[in-house]
Amino acid sequence: MFDQHFKQVGDCIGKEDCPGVSDKGSAHYLLSWGISWGGSLGDNGYHWRMGNSVCYYGYQNLVAAHGLLNEASMRPRGATAIEDWQHSLERQLELYEYLQTSQGAFAAGVTNSYNKNYDDPPQEYKDHSFYGMWFDYQPGYADANPWFGFQPWTADRVAQYYYITGNERAKNITSKWVSWVISEIHFNENGDFTIPTNLKWEGLPPNTVVTITGRGTGANSASCTARTLAYYAARSGDTQAREVSKKLLDALWSFHQTDKGYANVETFTQYSNFNNPLFLPLANWSGIYPNGDVINSNSTFLSVRSWFKKDPNWEKVQKYLDGGEAPSFPVHRFWENADLAISLAVYDMLFNK
Repeated sequence: MFDQHFKQVGDCIGKEDCPGVSDKGSAHYLLSWGISWGGSLGDNGYHWRMGNSVCYYGYQNLVAAHGLLNEASMRPRGATAIEDWQHSLERQLELYEYLQTSQGAFAAGVTNSYNKNYDDPPQEYKDHSFYGMWFDYQPGYADANPWFGFQPWTADRVAQYYYITGNERAKNITSKWVSWVISEIHFNENGDFTIPTNLKWEGLPPNTVVTITGRGTGANSASCTARTLAYYAARSGDTQAREVSKKLLDALWSFHQTDKGYANVETFTQYSNFNNPLFLPLANWSGIYPNGDVINSNSTFLSVRSWFKKDPNWEKVQKYLDGGEAPSFPVHRFWENADLAISLAVYDMLFNK
């Protein structure tokens, strides 16, 4: 919940000019990308601690804040913890409202450190700031924001908070998102679907506009979207949201099930990295991998993982490395299968079906 270098939150310009503070003035009260700390083990040691200046819509969690405030077994014991989480709950709701486009999708995040260096942002950013923090198109890392999956991940938590509490602001946020996402879910004649996979943003809040740049059948994004729609429908009585939720789950069950679980066929150009050379920190160093592969200046990623060549599908990869087309495989990811299992269970819990 604190700036990376514990500088004042809001209008923090100039890494030398923006002051560090020792009280809550360095708190943005949002769930940022992380916090880190460490120190040495020697007698003349040191220690350090860092917050994070970047706050992404995808990591906010109203349900966690609500639980920490209202469940006795979870309530933190810090002197100001309850006050801090109450503040955070309100600030998270405000961030969703600030980042939500008129279409309904959420846009990126905010940062207290423009260009990650406390630079002076353009005037238009100052005119559209969030508690003096600046809008950030690419919070955290460059390819985080375009992925659609973060949308249902966070909308699911807003919908759960609405389901638990009936909070009107959470309802309004979820309602706008649900209307947008339903309009972007396409079902074909046999019942299968496509949903957005990638997004593009233009403009600053409150005038940010989202454009769909890719579509697909991602199992996790679809199952999490279905779960969001289910929680919203259960509290609001929205029959369309409930119907679309069920259609998504039925399609995943009918068209994306394998003997191992649930999967999508994906094409991988990343196998081209198999021939990348290994980095050796010491010149002329050599060694032996546990399986007997030799490690030396001629080693590649693949040469020290020779067991890959025993995979029954290796021939497809080898043809690609020899200049052929990139191979495609049905991909079973544990977290995607777990998410779908949760969504199926939630639908049954909410509607007894």
